[in-house]
Amino acid sequence: MLNVCIAIVISYLLGSVSFSIVIAKLVKGIDIRQHGSGNAGATNTIRVLGKGPGLLVFFLDIAKGIAAVWLGHWLGPDSYGDWTAALCGLAAIIGHNWPVWFRFKGGKGIATTVGVMATLAFVPALIAGIVAIATIAITRYVSLGSLLFASLVPLFIGLIHYSLPLLSVSLLLCVFAFVRHRTNIVKLAKGTENKLGAKKGA
Repeated sequence: MLNVCIAIVISYLLGSVSFSIVIAKLVKGIDIRQHGSGNAGATNTIRVLGKGPGLLVFFLDIAKGIAAVWLGHWLGPDSYGDWTAALCGLAAIIGHNWPVWFRFKGGKGIATTVGVMATLAFVPALIAGIVAIATIAITRYVSLGSLLFASLVPLFIGLIHYSLPLLSVSLLLCVFAFVRHRTNIVKLAKGTENKLGAKKGA
């Protein structure tokens, strides 16, 4: 049990490393949360700093989700099965959203969720990811694709790869996604949501 607690705490601290904030500070000397949409995530990094730094943030955020899950597998006892890995993934996403290193003001956690769910349940995450990417490509609404991904993962886990810990965590992450995207949902409904690639003010 001690190992499980240690793994969860480390995963939270790992998730709290907000790469968008760190890279924006290194590249341009700014706090990304004070520019663009104000979100500490890959999409806003692309808008503010460009594709290179934005994609770097995206893949690093995915990587910390993957690392948290594997940490859970490594430190968690076999008797807890998928629970430790799932809880470590959840802790990393909580850390990303509410990072202790950055006054608990982080991102929306979608890239880290991709890393976590792809490691825990690859096929459901892959199918949901394809739908999300297609939606973003057609509409250019990253928020819509993100919400679809968060919604479809638990559905496909239930249909293809049922596991109580994975289903429980994926449902909770779906709730997180909708809570963190609540302003985006309002903008989507009003037709004022920013599109990927659109110039500022367009």
